[in-house]
Amino acid sequence: MALFSLFFAGVQQDFKILWLAPLVCALFRAVFIYVYSPRKNPAGQWKKLYHCFRYGFWWGMDFNAYVFAIGMLAVSLPGAFFPAWFAIGDTLRSVGVLVYLAVLYTAFMGKMIFYFHYHDIYNHILWLGKKADKNNLADIFFNQNHGGWILLGYLPYLALCWFAAQGLLGLPSLTYPDFDQVVLHYGFNVLVVLAAAALFYYCRFGGTFRHADKPEWDEIPSVVKQDVFLAKATVDDLVALEIVWKHPLQELLEHTDEQAAPAIRTVLPAAWQEKWQSSVSPLEAFRREAKGARIAKPKHIFILFGESYAQAPFDPIYEALHIVEGGKAFRSDPHTVAIDNFLPGGEISQPSLVSLLSGIYDAGLELNERGDFWQGTVPTALPVQLRQLGYRTVFWYGGGMNWGSLQHYIPANGFDAYMDATEFCPKGSPRTWLGVYDHIFLENAARIIKDTEDDRPVVHFLYTTSNHGPYKMPLEKMGYSPEKIMPEAPEAVKKDAAWQRHLGVYWYADRALAAFAKDMQETYPDSLIVMTGDHSMGVIPFEDGIVERKGPTVREQVCTSFAMYHRELTADMFAGNTIGSHGNILATLIELIAPAGHAYYSLQPSLLEPIDRIVTPYHWLTREAVGRHEDDFWQSLEITGKELPVQRGAKPYEKERAAWCELTGWMARHPELLDIEK
Repeated sequence: MALFSLFFAGVQQDFKILWLAPLVCALFRAVFIYVYSPRKNPAGQWKKLYHCFRYGFWWGMDFNAYVFAIGMLAVSLPGAFFPAWFAIGDTLRSVGVLVYLAVLYTAFMGKMIFYFHYHDIYNHILWLGKKADKNNLADIFFNQNHGGWILLGYLPYLALCWFAAQGLLGLPSLTYPDFDQVVLHYGFNVLVVLAAAALFYYCRFGGTFRHADKPEWDEIPSVVKQDVFLAKATVDDLVALEIVWKHPLQELLEHTDEQAAPAIRTVLPAAWQEKWQSSVSPLEAFRREAKGARIAKPKHIFILFGESYAQAPFDPIYEALHIVEGGKAFRSDPHTVAIDNFLPGGEISQPSLVSLLSGIYDAGLELNERGDFWQGTVPTALPVQLRQLGYRTVFWYGGGMNWGSLQHYIPANGFDAYMDATEFCPKGSPRTWLGVYDHIFLENAARIIKDTEDDRPVVHFLYTTSNHGPYKMPLEKMGYSPEKIMPEAPEAVKKDAAWQRHLGVYWYADRALAAFAKDMQETYPDSLIVMTGDHSMGVIPFEDGIVERKGPTVREQVCTSFAMYHRELTADMFAGNTIGSHGNILATLIELIAPAGHAYYSLQPSLLEPIDRIVTPYHWLTREAVGRHEDDFWQSLEITGKELPVQRGAKPYEKERAAWCELTGWMARHPELLDIEK
């Protein structure tokens, strides 16, 4: 019976070491809560914390249970037949669990970095970054997120895990019982095997024996889910990665036209409900006619697209920071109209840029990286439609056009020319990982614009790059001083070196944009200037006491900036709108300058008519509230330094969101519908 006794002994070792991984996950959860929780005092939170850790423990066993199963199948079972294998069993278990714990450390540190940048646990943005510049990611990792220390952390972490494993494996074990009858031996052994299998499934299914009862997001205890942060903290890192993995963004491309049609139909005008599929393109349903020019047609249109140029620093509660004084001066002109609740087309740079330029939402399909969209574009494209009004269109980028395959995508999108700052700026110009410093890029762009002036109307689209991690610019040489720029800010803010690099770069980028806008206003008095950001960003140092609350509101997380200037522009032209999006910009430009009856294409109406809601593939916005589709909560648009409650309920606008996504998928599946006017 030595065979059975060895298996019995081995299974107990597997059982002991099983608990190391969930304990480590619990420790990681505690560290995450300690570092990022907006409430540092646990008083009054103990019930929430208990259920957060309890539910998170069982949810995490979805992966952690395999420590037991693999140990039993790979070590204990063969060890029962081969005593030599059994003899090194504890070493094998220790090495195996150490490899797994290294994976957990990697996932946890990745989540800590991800949350720092996006204020969320792992989500769909991971898919959006699959073609990101790897050099930039490394730069940010080592220079902004202390990557060297994280890598060195593997050594003490794994050493401690090794000793912990030895401690667990050294705990006393039960001895194999001595039975007088063989049948009892076999009966006991069968019981052990069944109990081991039952234990695995019980753990794997989150403290139940039914797969259908496994923990999931919808079943997080309500007391925890009321707290948005703790609800996110409940999800173990590998579980979060699994959720992202199971929801790839490319599934739109696998839908058939028949599957997509019902969703698309929900956003079509009534006249197109039945006939749209017989059209050349479903985008034909979004053909509009201009009502007539509201301002004199400008010879120069400038669209300034600022990297991470978010709305939050413009809010009065952050006045003490003084990092957008240039933008505020631009907005202060009586002929500048600003909208403070403004949604980008995406959550990161490339989807936002593509959505604005193409006029359809990128929807996570990375249209700029698709070869079909290097050959042609859609009728909703911004440069194509401005060319139809007689404008020459020029795209200016502060970096290299190889980023995001722009050298292919931009001309196909309808631009007559594109300008690469790494080529037209002086050789040796200082630059960040992504591009030439903003002020050098914009000053040289202004010089070329003036030097090449002719009689043809022109649209200049300028995209800056400097306001991006790891924020390594020589700010002191550029005149930045916390004591001079923000004397009223809390001392903790002024002394936080990491945040000062972040705030200082934002200050610098704002000054460069505002200086360019002022130069163009003075040089070309008829200019129409749009100033917006590609997406929002976490720029407010909440932990340093800038306001009472300790984290951003949903509005601050998602809303980018927007302001538009023309010497004939007045606020009453904008129909009292307090909300808007990138999707409204093109229609607004056309309705301002095009003659009555001019045909154009736009999914969204202009800002010159009342808008009650904005829906993108990522966010939704009404005049009262804002939310993200992936969440089941939303917040009001109130601007306050105090904690702002969240509201819960059925996710709104899911059908409309699905329609915009399916529309993009339709166009991606039908490259034969792409075209461009030459």
